[in-house]
Amino acid sequence: MLGGKGLIWDIPAQGKELFLTFDDGPDPETTPVILDMLEQYDVKATFFCVGENVDKHPDIYQKILAAGHAVGNHGYNHLKGWETEPEKYVENVEKCNAVVNSSLFRPPYGKIKRSQRISLRNRYNIIMWTVLSRDYDARVDKNTCLEKTWKYTRPGAIIVFHDHRKAIEKLQWVLPAYLQRAVDRGYYFEVLGVDVKF
Repeated sequence: MLGGKGLIWDIPAQGKELFLTFDDGPDPETTPVILDMLEQYDVKATFFCVGENVDKHPDIYQKILAAGHAVGNHGYNHLKGWETEPEKYVENVEKCNAVVNSSLFRPPYGKIKRSQRISLRNRYNIIMWTVLSRDYDARVDKNTCLEKTWKYTRPGAIIVFHDHRKAIEKLQWVLPAYLQRAVDRGYYFEVLGVDVKF
């Protein structure tokens, strides 16, 4: 759904497709583990990458691409839009695009000012989410993470997990359980990108 502010929160469903996304990587400890789990379920996802992490870990970034996943821009330094001057924010997104090269952008923390959005919306599809798993939140146990994430899953949903060290312990249990439940209920996974109508 294209919101009135030009932000994309979900995708018009053609069937029971879901759009699995991961934020904040690539990370040498967590991203390979996630890639292995996705391969086990034959699932493709979209990774919103931090440009600084791509520069630090180009080999992990290449593994994402080689496995057939899509990538999106998550800023070069994961800046919080509400606390960053518009010009600096846009420059940071463009710096990330020099290494990620994607028409997809997800604002770090989901925080973006109107002026930043206006500056970016002609070059990028600004992707938000339908379901935020809170896999990074130490106050949310693994069962709650799974059940809350599943509760809001519906056809066309964009789901956010994280390839970040804060999330990996929980995600090693939650992600396979989530994928299995989705498959058992007839869902399938698509990547965000050129074939998706925004």
